[in-house]
Amino acid sequence: MTKSLDRITIEPNSPADSCVIWLHGLGDSGAGFSPVVPVLNLPQDHAIRFIFPHAPEQAVTVNQGAVMRSWYDIKSMDLHHRADKQGVIESEQAVHKLIEEQIAQGISSDRIVLAGFSQGGVISLFTGLRYPQKLAGILAMSCYLPDADALPEQLSDANKLTPILQCHGTQDEVVSISAGQLANQLLVEQGYSAKWLAYNMPHSVAAEQLADISNWLQTTLL
Repeated sequence: MTKSLDRITIEPNSPADSCVIWLHGLGDSGAGFSPVVPVLNLPQDHAIRFIFPHAPEQAVTVNQGAVMRSWYDIKSMDLHHRADKQGVIESEQAVHKLIEEQIAQGISSDRIVLAGFSQGGVISLFTGLRYPQKLAGILAMSCYLPDADALPEQLSDANKLTPILQCHGTQDEVVSISAGQLANQLLVEQGYSAKWLAYNMPHSVAAEQLADISNWLQTTLL
């Protein structure tokens, strides 16, 4: 049985009618991104619940087997063999559980955005493309597809028209911008509504990017 993830939850001032599930990157935790909510400068009366789950702790091969929070093991820096597929599937199942919890609380799946940075972006993109019910949107920051040069297997038609926002830094030294561009190209070629934005930044998040994300979230959920 998939274990429910520990998380930081930030409730809106109004009763929540939508939700953003935001996944952190390798070695981080939900606390790394939770301070972003006020920075997004959303309207005071917005009704978006933000959930920042913590990845489980596990050994990471490319970091000499050091144990840290990780959505999957990274076996190699080679893009084609980077993501441990079993770990990706297990994290997908954990995100499914988070979505199901929100649906049980009255928020329909088409009012839920999956967001993630780096490793978290990989999981958000992979999960969103395969999820059997309509989602509100997918936000994929500084990331790639787990199969590198192919879309995931068992794609769901439910999210063929779901808005996807991909953001990447032109100076990214951890995940090459070409990896993000390849993912975007594959999505666009298959008819997905995938928007690509690049910023003059390393493997991080920039103020200009957060402003764009805020506008996208408001268009998507408000």
